[in-house]
Amino acid sequence: MIQVGIIGSGFIGPAHLEALRRLGNVQVVALCDSSLAHAQAKADELSVPHAYGDVDTFLAHPGLQVVHNCTPNHLHAQINRQILAAGKHIFSEKPLCLTPDEARELVTMAEDVGVVHGVSFVYRQFAMVQQAASMQRSGATGRLFSVYGSYLQDWMLNETDFNWRVDAEQGGASRAMADIGSHWCDTVQFVTGRRIVEVMADLAIVWPTRKANVAGSSTFSPQTQAAQYADYPVTTEDAGSVLFRFDDGSKGCFSVSQVSAGRKNRLSFELNGSECSLAWDQEVPQQLWIGKREGANQLLSDDPGLLNRDIADSAHFPGGHIEGWPDAFKNMMQNFYRAVAQGEMPPARSRRFASFRDGANVMYIIDAIMKSHQQQRWVRVAD
Repeated sequence: MIQVGIIGSGFIGPAHLEALRRLGNVQVVALCDSSLAHAQAKADELSVPHAYGDVDTFLAHPGLQVVHNCTPNHLHAQINRQILAAGKHIFSEKPLCLTPDEARELVTMAEDVGVVHGVSFVYRQFAMVQQAASMQRSGATGRLFSVYGSYLQDWMLNETDFNWRVDAEQGGASRAMADIGSHWCDTVQFVTGRRIVEVMADLAIVWPTRKANVAGSSTFSPQTQAAQYADYPVTTEDAGSVLFRFDDGSKGCFSVSQVSAGRKNRLSFELNGSECSLAWDQEVPQQLWIGKREGANQLLSDDPGLLNRDIADSAHFPGGHIEGWPDAFKNMMQNFYRAVAQGEMPPARSRRFASFRDGANVMYIIDAIMKSHQQQRWVRVAD
């Protein structure tokens, strides 16, 4: 059994734990959080045998092989450094860190240490996204013309919606773009096999001042009627749109929003090629639309028997048994732990999970988007 520890037990930490427990060859042996008392309470709740309130002590746990960093954004860089310095395989929540310079440092460090390293970009792991990527690789879509799409949510729609991500000190200078736009960029780059190299962005803050619950609130938590609020100035964007260019000259655009009423978690994209178009929507994840100029359009379902052979194992149940976000999360962990079991990073051309280098690339895109908005011009994405 591969022995694993998790740092951070908020919204995403338990999602990692659930996916890991579905693999069969992984055992979560330790949980670390901001205090020993909090870590112990969460460890008891989640049936994890050991709890720690200090990262260095946690990293010294006997037999620990892999660490998942599930902490808030502002802690990612330093904790990732500590994990790498301890020589552990590492899986980090996104963003990898908060600045491009930190990203370059962590990529170099991970590759020099020689551990398996991954970043939590989950949407490339859906079976139908894998199918779209396989079709693109095989040439079934023809020459790529353009890609369009969006990622829309509504959990920050109200003036009283607030959590730590709104605070630039904790979440970073970008919110909507860094939080969900990053997922869209990774997914589309994975599907197309292309890199976004230049951007033109326009961002918007819908609520320049938000009313923060003085008692605090968790991600996606409902509001309470009796809550007391304090005004909080907002500097991070709620929504935005981006024109972009790929490295092969093809182009596209996308929009993100955390203030789109009724949209809970709608990541969607459409790829237009000379032979066909492909479209996917995360809120109906088991379907891939295939558009034709001549002949009938198709709606392909995630039946393993209908998928391309190289990715058919991304769907785990017979057709009609709907698989969703938790199953994509399991796929991500399965792909990562195959590499851990082999003890080395797979070649980029055959690797299905996002590496630190992929995580850094998306950070460079977000940095260029922020600069483009501030300077109101096209900005080149750093290498």
